[in-house]
Amino acid sequence: MKLYTIGFTQKSAEDFFELIKKNKIDLLLDVRLNNKSQLAGFAKGNDMAYFLREICQCDYKHCIEFAPTKDILDDYKGKKISWGYYENRYTSLIENRKAHQDFFIRFDSFNKICLLCSEPTADKCHRRLLSEILKKNNNAIEIKHI
Repeated sequence: MKLYTIGFTQKSAEDFFELIKKNKIDLLLDVRLNNKSQLAGFAKGNDMAYFLREICQCDYKHCIEFAPTKDILDDYKGKKISWGYYENRYTSLIENRKAHQDFFIRFDSFNKICLLCSEPTADKCHRRLLSEILKKNNNAIEIKHI
């Protein structure tokens, strides 16, 4: 299985959907806590599902079990905690939820899955942390940030 990650911020709709098509993504997993924000533009949940299906023949699923809590997110965005502390809190959250444990069973019918969040790059985004947690549980996966 190939696991991709993507952020929609600082991408045009054309660039975003072309990346999904070019990489032949089967399933886009939206790992944002809130996928309905007016700031999301073309990436609002229902719109995203439609665009992916029609433009890319790609499935869409919003999975908040992989999202950080509002408290963790607010603390980081409000500069109450460092990135390192955010990483620790998010990793502990995912391990406590055990949501990652059945990931490969739940999504085994897909070959190319892409984790979606808003951050333009993966370096300081929970989608990168999640992809690394998933790789720890299945060394056979390949991760690519697009």
